[in-house]
Amino acid sequence: MTDVLTMQDALLTLQKYWTDRGCMVVQPYNTEVGAGTMNPNTVMRVLGPEPWHVAYVEPSVRPDDSRYGENPNRLQTHTQFQVILKPDPGNPQELYLGSLEALGIDLDAHDVRFVEDNWQQPAIGAWGLGWEVWLDGMEVTQFTYFQQVVGQNLEPVAVELTYGMERILMALQGVTHFKDMAYAEGISYGEVFAQNEYEMSRYYLDDADVDAARAFFKEYTDEAQRLIDARLPVPAWTYVLKSSHAFNILDSRGAVSTTERARSFSLMRRLARETGALWSERRAELGHPLLKGDAATSRVRELAEAAASAPNITQPVEKPEPAPTADELGDARQTFAFEIGVEEMPPHVLDATIPAVREAVTSALASTRLEHGDVAVVGTPRRIVVTVPGVSAHEPDSETLAKGPKVAAAYKDGAPTKALEGFARGKGVSVDDVVTAEFDGAQHVAVKQTQTGRGVLEVLGEIVADVVSGLRSDKNMKWNDPQLTFSRPIRWVVALWGKHVVPATVGSLTTGRTTYVARTAAQPHVDVAAADELVPTLETAGFVLDPTARRRQVVDGALALAKSVGGTIDIDGEAGLVDEITNLVEEPHGVLGTFEERYLELPEQILTTVMRKHQRYLPVRDASGTLMPYFVTMANGSIDDDVVRAGNESVLRARYEDAAFFWEADLKVPLDDFRAQIDKLTFENRLGSFAQRADRIKDVSTKLAASVELTGDEQATLSRAGALAKFDLSTAMVVELSSLAGTMAREYALKAGEAPAVADALFEMEKPRSAGDSLPSSTPGALLALADRFDLLTAMFAIGAKPTGSSDPFALRRAALGVVSILRGVPAVAAISVSDGLDAAAARLREQGVEVSGEALASALEFVEGRFGHQLRDEGVSAALVTALSPSAGTPGRAAAVLADVEALRDDEAFRALVQVTQRITRIVPAGTQPGFDVSVLTDEAEKTLAPLVEALPDHSGDSLTQWFADASGLTEPLNRFFDDVLVMADDEALKAARLGLLQSVIAKAPAGIDYKELDRALDV
Repeated sequence: MTDVLTMQDALLTLQKYWTDRGCMVVQPYNTEVGAGTMNPNTVMRVLGPEPWHVAYVEPSVRPDDSRYGENPNRLQTHTQFQVILKPDPGNPQELYLGSLEALGIDLDAHDVRFVEDNWQQPAIGAWGLGWEVWLDGMEVTQFTYFQQVVGQNLEPVAVELTYGMERILMALQGVTHFKDMAYAEGISYGEVFAQNEYEMSRYYLDDADVDAARAFFKEYTDEAQRLIDARLPVPAWTYVLKSSHAFNILDSRGAVSTTERARSFSLMRRLARETGALWSERRAELGHPLLKGDAATSRVRELAEAAASAPNITQPVEKPEPAPTADELGDARQTFAFEIGVEEMPPHVLDATIPAVREAVTSALASTRLEHGDVAVVGTPRRIVVTVPGVSAHEPDSETLAKGPKVAAAYKDGAPTKALEGFARGKGVSVDDVVTAEFDGAQHVAVKQTQTGRGVLEVLGEIVADVVSGLRSDKNMKWNDPQLTFSRPIRWVVALWGKHVVPATVGSLTTGRTTYVARTAAQPHVDVAAADELVPTLETAGFVLDPTARRRQVVDGALALAKSVGGTIDIDGEAGLVDEITNLVEEPHGVLGTFEERYLELPEQILTTVMRKHQRYLPVRDASGTLMPYFVTMANGSIDDDVVRAGNESVLRARYEDAAFFWEADLKVPLDDFRAQIDKLTFENRLGSFAQRADRIKDVSTKLAASVELTGDEQATLSRAGALAKFDLSTAMVVELSSLAGTMAREYALKAGEAPAVADALFEMEKPRSAGDSLPSSTPGALLALADRFDLLTAMFAIGAKPTGSSDPFALRRAALGVVSILRGVPAVAAISVSDGLDAAAARLREQGVEVSGEALASALEFVEGRFGHQLRDEGVSAALVTALSPSAGTPGRAAAVLADVEALRDDEAFRALVQVTQRITRIVPAGTQPGFDVSVLTDEAEKTLAPLVEALPDHSGDSLTQWFADASGLTEPLNRFFDDVLVMADDEALKAARLGLLQSVIAKAPAGIDYKELDRALDV
């Protein structure tokens, strides 16, 4: 016999663990499912009111994960162990961790973390919030609080645990390839399943008949609909699953376009919703059998209650304390402290919640009469901690005046009126007790009222309840407490004033003094004696509560580890990742890992993308910035460094093997073949394939190039890069890691022998990817990037797919910002206007037969100009200056130059005076007035002096403000004298026309595209 836990043993162990905690064991489903979620024992049973605790093994088939059995960690059929806890028992994380311990995982040695996962399954209209559970960097479980399934909101909420058994067993057995796992005594995983992996991978990736799969998809969806119509939800769901598998086969063959994907998802989502609705109807018709209080159901409840009270795996349970007497409270000021205990919040939610709680507590205290010190709020993924020193023991009494009727209405001939008597009666006083006081400048009768101050515990209790119940995030969820909603479940609340508990009830929670430290601590629940001891108690447990201090510890630890191997970390370049890591841990513990140097042969962007995006690792570089074969991961708390290092290295090795697999496969395919393959990918069914889109981009870039001076080499680069545009969308690497689009185009182009300028243009075509990203540095790259975005914007507005509210599925806002950023930031293309680009794109679309209306173009232009305004405001440009530039919004390059001139000249008093007198002209001269004047008509000395100066002024309408100012500053004094001495709107029509024409001539020679009235306002800010 061996001491190694085999796969078979692990499955039996989990079955035993969960059956001991009230779960029923069922069997895998008898058709292909992509995950245990799709088994009706999950997807249907979580609907409706019936309780459901179930556990089962599910072989899950994912054609896209096919790797011919070569990748150590990716299989087309992998083993999941599925658990459903409905309703949420209140401590599912603790129960889950207990199951890991049952498998022999030492929670003190390993780094087990709950990392944000906002799960959704569009194909069945389902979503939930929870985490990926990481074991030493490897995702081993998906942990989700289902919120909606097949379009139905869940009540009660169900918890789903989906264990990735191969990954867990590889870690437990210390093997680096799935084939080497012990499946049973004396039998390896590879001996049993390697043949399946190879042959099914061949089928899914190479041999599956696309036409047959499409036919299957149609037949299965048709049959599902027929069975729904027949009111048979169980067989209907079987055919929904079969259609999903047929779709996955098509996807693995690269035969699904963006539009086809959306259309197929829409169909499957509708079928899933109709099946789910029918299932719910049928369960209701059957009387919801599992709601009956029979012996079996009672036994399930007993077991679930026993599990919830198991030692060391529960949430804090507060012990009631007697209310303190007035003498016990005393009159001295005390510290107020409270802690909101939460299951792991996502990093960005922690960032938003700390200031939100600070503002809520500050505002709430300000509305009371309690004296208090400054509010301090800190937090970690599992807790928000508030401390307020010097909070008084009670509010002082206050005297207020209750306003009554006006004095004139309160007395008549010195006697009280009925109005006064009614007012006094309503206040419970005699008319003799009223006084006279002024309200809003008028004399009224009033009654003095004394408001007795409340005690501190009453006041603070209300604040705690309001703050906790008011917590919200960008995505909120429900759990087993129907009165609360937040990003993740709130499980405990500590609230203390001095040594006294601040009593409050929030949903099903009661405040107390018991905090929850590390789940793996010998004593996870610790009583806090007094408010001043809350923060020290948590810090003694190892937590770094202040995010700033925690970030500093992350940075210092990572740099020290990198230095130990002669490297460093680009902290500024990795600032966003460092911020995320800071909010993933309560107690940062850095671990240095390494990987084989042979992986450095892969393009650096692949390696760093995997490290950052998938693993949250910090890449280590040498002094020159070259990537080294090391990384730093930040564990949470005390762990066994060697165990955690080995686990993370194994995870990264598997991911790099995946990347190497894609890289090597892609290098075997000529670029022109990749370019041809994108013709099979439909961009949008009304707009054609990605190949047609790429052709449009090429032609639009050529059209735009007519407005730009290109060298012969640049023209050749633009032509060749345009011919290859978007080819990398059909590469395996970009299909797997879509964020590498453009990056892989450059890498593959260089490997194929294309000119470096062509490769760079293909890379720059995708830039900027986001706000603040670098811009194309070459003119061909900038032209392709503009053409890409102009085509997308014009096409989507043409078919009515413009953004609405928060919905922007084609990222048109990002595309518009890309346009204005390039036109502002790349001088070579600054002369191109937004209208130029949209018109060129519209003409090319019309050649393809796509109708582009004038209204659509006008809307697209307005949209892009609007994004330009948003961009300027985000940069801190004043609203007045943004409005001043609005006439140039359609030429962002021109507007950027004007903005730069304004910033350079705004402190020059002479410039401000010139703008002021210029805007005065725009206010007086009617719109449509033509420049030019008959000097012989002029009569006044001031206008005769001004006229030759205006005639001599060069035309600066297309020039910069700086150039105009240099020549026009001498007009300021003559213009002001003109306005002082001359009546512009003379009775003589010829004289009036000459004077208006003279003034308009000044405007005509001033830089165009500027609202001078708003510029004058902006300069006064």
